[in-house]
Amino acid sequence: MNDVHTTNKALIAPLREAMYNFDEEGVRAALRALIAEDAIIHMPYPLDDMTGPDAFYYTCYAPLFQSMPDLERRDWIVMGGLTADHEEDWIGCGGHYIGTFVAPWLDIPPTGHLAHMRFHEFFRFVDGKVVEVQALWDIPELMMQAGAWPMAPSLGLEFCIPGPATLDGIVEGPWDKERSTASCNHVIDMLEHLKKHPSQGGPEVMEMEKFWHPKMNWYGPAGIGTGRGIAGFRNWHQIPFLNAMPDRGFERHKITYHFFGDADYIAVTGWPNMIQTVTHDGWMGIAPAGKKITMKSLDFWRIEDGLIRENWVMVDLLDAYRQLGVDVLARMREFNKVRVQGSIPFPVGDI
Repeated sequence: MNDVHTTNKALIAPLREAMYNFDEEGVRAALRALIAEDAIIHMPYPLDDMTGPDAFYYTCYAPLFQSMPDLERRDWIVMGGLTADHEEDWIGCGGHYIGTFVAPWLDIPPTGHLAHMRFHEFFRFVDGKVVEVQALWDIPELMMQAGAWPMAPSLGLEFCIPGPATLDGIVEGPWDKERSTASCNHVIDMLEHLKKHPSQGGPEVMEMEKFWHPKMNWYGPAGIGTGRGIAGFRNWHQIPFLNAMPDRGFERHKITYHFFGDADYIAVTGWPNMIQTVTHDGWMGIAPAGKKITMKSLDFWRIEDGLIRENWVMVDLLDAYRQLGVDVLARMREFNKVRVQGSIPFPVGDI
C-alpha cells in the first residue's frame, strides 16, 4: 500500500499532465478535482490571495494562457513529506511555465519569442484534497526577458534556472522517513549556523564547508540571480542581504515556516517566513528605509554525498519592493509607455 506522500504525488499528477498539455477545460477540471472549494490560495504580488480552484484558474492561469497560447508546464522537482514541526502533509513542485509570449501579461510587453517563468508551488493535503496552496512565480524573470525590468540589475547571474543535475527531482515513492528526516535536519542545522553571523562572529561561525558542497549552486530569484560555490553565494546574495538587513532572524517567534524532506530533497514553506528591517546600506539598489518588512520564500535543497549541492530559492521580490513603497509594475509601465502595446499574431510569422 502506498504511503500518504506517494498517494498525494499521484493525486497531483493529473493537474501536472493537464498543464503540460494545457487547455482550458482540462486544467479547470483538474484544479476542481484536486483543490477543495474553500482552499486558500496564496500567490505572489500582485496576484495575491484567493479562495478555491475557480478563482485560482481565472485569476492566475486564464490570463497567462491568453498571453502564451501554447503554454506548457515543466516540473523538474516533485517531492513531498511530513513537516518537521506541524505534522502537515505537503507536496512541493518546482519547474517552469514556458510558451510563446504574444500578448501582455500584468502589462509586461510580449516578445513574440519563447519565454520561461520559474515556479515553486507547495500544496498542503488533508484527506486527499489540497486545502492550501503557497506559490511563487518568478514574475521579474519574465520582465527581464521582455527587456522591461525597471529596477537595479542583479548582482548574480540571470539565466534559465536548470533542474537537478542528477535528474531525479521527480522523487519516486515510497517515502523514506529516516532518510528524509536526516536530509531535513541537515538543512535545519545549516540554517541555524547561518543565523549565527553576524551577531555571533564573522563568516567562520557559519561553518559553511560543513554543510555545502564546494561546487554548490545557489539559484536565486530574478532580481538577485545565481551564485556558484560558497563565494558566489556570499558575494551575490548573503553579504548584500546582511548589509541591508542585519537583524534577520531576530523575530522568528512572529513567523511560521515548515520544513519537509523526501530522500535527498528538502523544502521549506511559509507565508511569510522572514521578517527584518531594511537599514544600513539598503538592498537591491533601494535606499535604506528603516522599515520592517516580511518576506515569502519557497525553497528547495538537494543533498549529495552528505552536503548541499543545489539550492533553488524563490522570494516574492515584488511584494518586498511594495512594502518599501516602490511599485515595480507602475515603474515598469513608465519605462515602457512608448512601446507599442497589444498582441502579436499567433502563430508568429508566416506558416
